[in-house]
Amino acid sequence: MKSATSRSLAEIASLVVMLAVIVIFFAQASPVFLTQRNLDNTLLDITTIGILAVFTTMLMIGGGLDLSIGSTVALCGVVIGALQSTWGILPAAGFAIVVGALVGLLNGFLVTYVGINPLITTLGMLSIARGLAFVFSDGLTIPVFDLEGTQIDAYNTFTQFGEGQILGFATPVFVMFTLFIVGMLVLQFTSYGRAMYAIGGNDKASQLAGLSVRRYRMTAYMLSGLSAGIASVLLTSRLYAADPRAAPAMELTVITAVVLGGISLAGGKGTLIGTALGVLILTTLLNGMKLLSTSTDAQNIAQGIVLLVAVGLDQLRTRNINWSRWLRGSRVVPGGAGAKTAAGGD
Repeated sequence: MKSATSRSLAEIASLVVMLAVIVIFFAQASPVFLTQRNLDNTLLDITTIGILAVFTTMLMIGGGLDLSIGSTVALCGVVIGALQSTWGILPAAGFAIVVGALVGLLNGFLVTYVGINPLITTLGMLSIARGLAFVFSDGLTIPVFDLEGTQIDAYNTFTQFGEGQILGFATPVFVMFTLFIVGMLVLQFTSYGRAMYAIGGNDKASQLAGLSVRRYRMTAYMLSGLSAGIASVLLTSRLYAADPRAAPAMELTVITAVVLGGISLAGGKGTLIGTALGVLILTTLLNGMKLLSTSTDAQNIAQGIVLLVAVGLDQLRTRNINWSRWLRGSRVVPGGAGAKTAAGGD
């Protein structure tokens, strides 16, 4: 337990150092980087990634994967735009969150009950959700906040989702912080959190121990889709429009940040503190590159490199853990000249 805690603390410390190096570099390279306006805008810009990353972390700890979250954000936004004139803006927003949860449930059903590989399932859902977003919007951006036929009070309430403040924080930022805190508490102090770590570590053993692996994973996929719905409501409120092209490649950005933060692709390992640092590192890097007028292509290349580095580090961590376990299992057992190793060798 102590060695695992030490590794976790060392990984978090390395992430803090990495973030500090990036901040220092861009602070020297751009006089705008540390201004209050840029910091506020950066924090607001990461809310969509941060909200998605909370539940992606829980899902990946349990051994799951969801590549459809970006497309689900776009689909839920289009649902808001398409239904606002007939349902009203607030009911449309509520239904969009339900749609996100249903997409997650469908992913979970296909993975846990039908048995389709999570990568294939959510990759297919990525195409389906994005395609439906274009079909329902006719490929056009739908203006949201068209007051014709919409109550003024409902309009004002919806604008507060993107522009309002709670306890001095912008509403999207407050929602993101709240979800991170709640997520940490759930993972550390609830049976659901402990079950997700156990299932991600060894789903077969967890099932033999009496855990309902399918139910827990279904819940994790549903929460992943739900987070896409919540993020979509906040994003649509900020943009004043529902765009079928919204959140492009968002799933790769989220997974890059989560893996960089120490979440294992094999499941069963990681913390939301690491995820938060991974989100900050990636978004700070991209923000600094934008301020230096770096091309979008170069930013994509940088993000791809970060993803490869993060996955490589995850593989190295896994190999080191397996290697140390093998060494502990191969210690020489006392017993005189004819002693054998604990692993059974001569």
